Amino acid sequence: MSPEIDTRIHAIDFERQIVEAALSEQFPRFQVVEPHYVQADKQFALHARPESASPQVTEALLGEGLEVIQDLDGGWLWIRTISDQYLGYAKSDNLLPIGDGYDGTRVQVLRAHIFKEPRIQGPILGRLSYGSSIHVTSDSEQHGDYLWWRVKFGGTDGFVRTCVTDVQDTEPGSSEFLLQSLGVPYLWGGRTAWGLDCSGLAQLYAGKDEHGRSRLPRDADQQQAATHPVEVPEAGDLAFFPGHVGIMLDERRMIHANATHMAVSIEALGEGAYGRRLQAELTGYGRLRERA
Repeated sequence: MSPEIDTRIHAIDFERQIVEAALSEQFPRFQVVEPHYVQADKQFALHARPESASPQVTEALLGEGLEVIQDLDGGWLWIRTISDQYLGYAKSDNLLPIGDGYDGTRVQVLRAHIFKEPRIQGPILGRLSYGSSIHVTSDSEQHGDYLWWRVKFGGTDGFVRTCVTDVQDTEPGSSEFLLQSLGVPYLWGGRTAWGLDCSGLAQLYAGKDEHGRSRLPRDADQQQAATHPVEVPEAGDLAFFPGHVGIMLDERRMIHANATHMAVSIEALGEGAYGRRLQAELTGYGRLRERA
């Protein structure tokens, strides 16, 4: 295998002998597959293999753009997320054609719900996480004591409150934003405020560019390769360990999603048993290249 090929992001399957067009010259005997583009109609898991029992490797967010690389047996799809180019397998449910449901209005809070009716006691249609996109179909409407926005969700109308206002108390890339994530459960492959892994938290922190692309790739080793190495960390720099990443709050304290606490927590490197272990395993610090 060419050392430039990373099967987490490059669509090539040696068993099925299929390959995306960008790699076709390197593998002229493989069948070239042409993707089509869709949007996620809900938050769902992407798996390592086309099997429900296989590990979750990442998540698609509501309204997120996806490439369907290939349709497989049993209703499974080989999918790549557009925001960070990460591959996985998912069932063919809960997908919409591009432009057929979401207008790119971003959810501005860590967590929220979509209600069936414009009242806080109403039934819940679905859940939202920071970075999801929704289709707002009307200006704010006064219902009772609150302003509500009418949105499309799952082919029907729903209602949301604070998550799409123009007021944003904490921006990604701020310590306030990170501190809001304290206590979020750890979830392997998680990239939402309902469950995060270490690199998912780092992605949320880094945010997206003006084109909706993640400023950091998906996994910790990819993130280390994408950042500028620094010797002395500052707040906002990333700290790297074998298979793990955290975000520095200052020169010593780090916030990270971890399986030790099964949650997002703060550690002081070199302090306590866990902090000393992390310090011993540290492989380096990285700074987002636009901050370097």
